[in-house]
Amino acid sequence: MEETVLKRTRKQSLLRTLLYVILIVYAFITFYPFMWALAASFKPLSEITSGSLSLFSKHFTIEQYQYLFSPASGSMFTQWLVNSVIVSVIGTAINIFLNTMAGYSLARLTFPGRKQFYYGILAMMMVPAQVLLIPNYLIIKNLGMLDTFWALILPAAINIGNIFMMRQFFLSFPKDVEEAARIDGLSRVGTFFRIVMPLAKPSIATQAVFVFMGFWNNFLSPMLYLHTPSKFTLTVGLQMLQSADQGGQMWNRVMAASILTIIPIIILYIVFNRYFLQGVRMDGEK
Repeated sequence: MEETVLKRTRKQSLLRTLLYVILIVYAFITFYPFMWALAASFKPLSEITSGSLSLFSKHFTIEQYQYLFSPASGSMFTQWLVNSVIVSVIGTAINIFLNTMAGYSLARLTFPGRKQFYYGILAMMMVPAQVLLIPNYLIIKNLGMLDTFWALILPAAINIGNIFMMRQFFLSFPKDVEEAARIDGLSRVGTFFRIVMPLAKPSIATQAVFVFMGFWNNFLSPMLYLHTPSKFTLTVGLQMLQSADQGGQMWNRVMAASILTIIPIIILYIVFNRYFLQGVRMDGEK
């Protein structure tokens, strides 16, 4: 009996060790390109074009980072960074407000056609975004919003997936809490902002991370709607930076710009990590 248990324990330990090895190898394969890009941003171009996959440079330099942030170099990277922050922050704030309000309305308010309206907006999720490109462009052009940040923000002001997520959260939210607040004299609006919203932080943080990433990484909309280089966001700016070099690609400069572009997303995730994990766990349980 003891021998059987011992064999089973050894087998489980072996399988666990094998699993860890596979996961470590997978993590290395996944993480290596990022590490190489980071290392390449500190290398001279000659080392990159030599084909070496080494993460260590013989001639460490921060020249490309200095170029990106130096006004004398003519680089517009700082302006593109500011533009991306403006669009992403404003777009995320509007998105969170509208998605949360819509989710709460569909979960709590009673009005004619509520169910039909809910299924209608869910059906919109099946419409490919490419189908709406031309109609959106014509509407934005007729409204005089071409080459403005509003052309990037307003068409993405709501997110149906996040409306669904918030609705599911509010359906599981105890009504007793809201009723107690109403008895204490709060209006429905006051109850929503002072009671419900603070308790919905995990779900709000979850959608904030995804919405911000959507705005930050958006390439198609800025490419279509923005025409002035000084108004470009980082995604279009990186493409312009890559194609602007004469006599060959400055891959170390492109890698430096790419690394700087990733940093805000990493910071955002670190800041909201606790709420993000809570929100994912709560949504998964529902």
